[in-house]
Amino acid sequence: MGIVLLLIVGGLIGWVASIVMRTDGQQGIVLNVVVGIVGALLAGFIITPFIGGAPITSGMISLQSIFVSFLGAVVLLAIVNMFRRGAVR
Repeated sequence: MGIVLLLIVGGLIGWVASIVMRTDGQQGIVLNVVVGIVGALLAGFIITPFIGGAPITSGMISLQSIFVSFLGAVVLLAIVNMFRRGAVR
């Protein structure tokens, strides 16, 4: 059940992050899920140790873990945009 929940929440986080970064038209649902999950992993390993709490990948879903995962997805999309276009929007 944890992996299904991670896919659903990761997809929603990736979708919202792609809307914020204005890349939603370029991505499909699969890429939104990938961005959300990779962003959650990135945030879980980098940001969560500094602020405490449990990462979303551990199965604990809280407002803090969702926000940190969202930040990770936005940062990931900014990095991808930087390499794609040479500048962050």
